[in-house]
Amino acid sequence: MSKSANANSKAARTEAVNPFHMAQAQFDHIANMIGLSHDARQILRWPMREFKFQIPVRMDDGSLKVFFGYRVQHNDARGPAKGGIRFHPNETVDTVRALAMWMTWKTAVVNIPLGGGKGGVAVAPASLSRGEQEALVRGWIDQIWRNIGPGIDIPAPDVGTTPQMMGWMMDEYSKRVGRYTPGVITGKPLAVGGSPGRKEATGFGVIYQVREAMKLLHMEPEKSTASVQGFGNVGRHAALGFTKFLGGKVVSVAYYDNQDQRPYTISHDQGLDIEFLISITDIFGTIDKDKARAAGYTVEDGDAWLSKDVDVLIPAALEAQIRGDNVHRISDRVRILAEGANGPTTPEADQVLEERNILVIPDFLCNAGGVMVSYFESVQSNMNYYWTREEVLERLDKKITHAFHKVFELAHGEGLYPRDAAYIVAIQRVVETMEVRGWI
Repeated sequence: MSKSANANSKAARTEAVNPFHMAQAQFDHIANMIGLSHDARQILRWPMREFKFQIPVRMDDGSLKVFFGYRVQHNDARGPAKGGIRFHPNETVDTVRALAMWMTWKTAVVNIPLGGGKGGVAVAPASLSRGEQEALVRGWIDQIWRNIGPGIDIPAPDVGTTPQMMGWMMDEYSKRVGRYTPGVITGKPLAVGGSPGRKEATGFGVIYQVREAMKLLHMEPEKSTASVQGFGNVGRHAALGFTKFLGGKVVSVAYYDNQDQRPYTISHDQGLDIEFLISITDIFGTIDKDKARAAGYTVEDGDAWLSKDVDVLIPAALEAQIRGDNVHRISDRVRILAEGANGPTTPEADQVLEERNILVIPDFLCNAGGVMVSYFESVQSNMNYYWTREEVLERLDKKITHAFHKVFELAHGEGLYPRDAAYIVAIQRVVETMEVRGWI
């Protein structure tokens, strides 16, 4: 096969990955494994509610542009739907459906009283001015405010959205309902009811679990190396935590360049200065590659992060990044795959990782630090009483470490792949609640 034909074949396989079909396949696998009832399957295979709406925005040049927004509430048996709002040009209803389903399992596996939801807009946020961003996020609330709220559905930031955007959304919702309602949105700036520690929660939560995984494998953290995909909020704090908490080295970071509209990998065999990289990174995770080169770092293709000779891989970008067509590029040295992103590994790749005995910390457990501190933020906002950053991170560490060991005790005791163990814990908790509530 020619190089061009091979490239086209790989592209076709990549494009064929439907995240919602992947999420359903993962669910079906566990449903068969545990003998889940037909009634429970019917409810959990599909979202309970879906919203799609137009958001007309008057652009800075005076033209009117219509964006399409989504909100999917997968399941709220255990509590209000919870999940972020993603602004990304490739956003689709199936992406949002998958993310909403994964949020149901995420809140359940760490045992917080919330359900699963997700939202999005098909847009490249970096292409908008600040005024256009504000008009878009307020427009999103204008279309959905009747169907969200502290006891219904609590959105949060995700890829392409920021704490400032959450502040605008909270303000718009408060105007609509006629009262100050900080608990409607999490991930807000501190000045409007945000929680200390929320910004770093997801990335630090990943590293707390990498620390526990290293204990299970008898690894020496200070001698370990990592490669990270994604340098948004999750990736940068995971990289920072890996160096600060564990004393290890991050030798490569992949990111998406919003100007060039393509990914790159920044690398250095002796380790990267993560704080320096953060200082030359914009709010959407684009690193200034010219400054990185000037600092002596190598700029490589966007997929170079995957084949680095490291101990730990941390995919912290988008779904379906490790697939059947590229999983074999992972170095034999890799012992831990910590999924900071949602759905970064396809079922085909999972089979290979299991055969190679790589310890996978599954996504909806690994990156649950964000939703956990979002839950803490909701509690604080509703109480109008706020904890210190140290208190928040201490509670996060304790609770997410407990959830990690709950899953891995089941995995070890029953000889299960960690993703299967995490799904079993989560699905059984949701099903138990639906039974108690009389849904099934």
